[in-house]
Amino acid sequence: MGSVTSWQDIGARLGEARRAIGLTQEQLAEKVGLDPLAVSHIESGASRVGAVELTRLADSLELPVDYFLVSPPSVLSHRMPMEENESDATRSAFRTQALLGSWLRDVRQLVDLGFLPRRKPWTYPEKREGAGAYLDYLDAARWVRGELGNPDDPLGPMVDVCAEAGQWPLVAQIPGDGASLIDGDIAVSIISVRGEPGRRRATAAHELGHLVMGDAYSNDLGVHVSVEERERAIERFAAELLLPVTAIQRNWSSGKEPRDQLMTLAARYRVSWTLALAQAERARVIDMPSRNALMARTPTRAEFLQALGWTPEPDLQSIRVAPAYATAVLDALKGGKVTRARAAEMLHGQVGQDDLPSQNEVDH
Repeated sequence: MGSVTSWQDIGARLGEARRAIGLTQEQLAEKVGLDPLAVSHIESGASRVGAVELTRLADSLELPVDYFLVSPPSVLSHRMPMEENESDATRSAFRTQALLGSWLRDVRQLVDLGFLPRRKPWTYPEKREGAGAYLDYLDAARWVRGELGNPDDPLGPMVDVCAEAGQWPLVAQIPGDGASLIDGDIAVSIISVRGEPGRRRATAAHELGHLVMGDAYSNDLGVHVSVEERERAIERFAAELLLPVTAIQRNWSSGKEPRDQLMTLAARYRVSWTLALAQAERARVIDMPSRNALMARTPTRAEFLQALGWTPEPDLQSIRVAPAYATAVLDALKGGKVTRARAAEMLHGQVGQDDLPSQNEVDH
């Protein structure tokens, strides 16, 4: 990942971003108050673009300015160039990748400045290669819990769990559920703010599974394992990480109503009802007919709150970045390494610029 050095590169990235949101050159020109011919010349590299114009273009395309100035990490460099008639799915993937690359640059800046620890991403050491290696995913989830010193109790906020494992998460508005990448010694992920808390926790665990197993970045599972099989294996990893089978078995009582017990477990471990039922069947405390019957009786939010004693425990909702990352941004601001505007940008909505220390406070 390095700087984009030519106007042709900047123009090409501008055209790619424009097509990603389905705008013509004329429509983009109208949004930013430029002549359509000027936009055409910028995209072709025939004309330079000033800082003010580039900022206006970036805002119109809902991308950070640095997207046009820094080349993407190698993990993302193999995407196919988009055409004017590209599908919505491809456009959504492009936007997610663009935001992921920008988030990576934020994290790397703080690491390079020395305000964020350089954590080596966790990699499951016992992973086997070849077909059938996906069976190791359950063991990998248990290994992660062992590294965290928590065999089967509820995990804390997933932003902290992922950061501890060397993957810096960001909760943001993205088209899909989540995405992640590794660039050198930096690993990052983005979790969609959409959906209920249990789904967000599962997505965070899912992306952590990709990091720990390395399956999204290599072919270690072998040519006989399909993408669908990998995703199913990762789902098993996420489920076992969030709600271990041993936790269900340890807390289960044959004399109590299964729905009430599962509701309490789902609330305490902050997982979705679907995940709790799947793990309960794997723990052999319910069978498939019981699971299907319980699936039709999804608890209400009031029932979940009652199971917790009316103490809500949402996750990945108000917290957009890991506390360690937020602290690093504030330290960089107070150390004069970033401006207030840049600090607010790096915090991604966790706090606004008006909530940050004033320039006088920073200087003193």
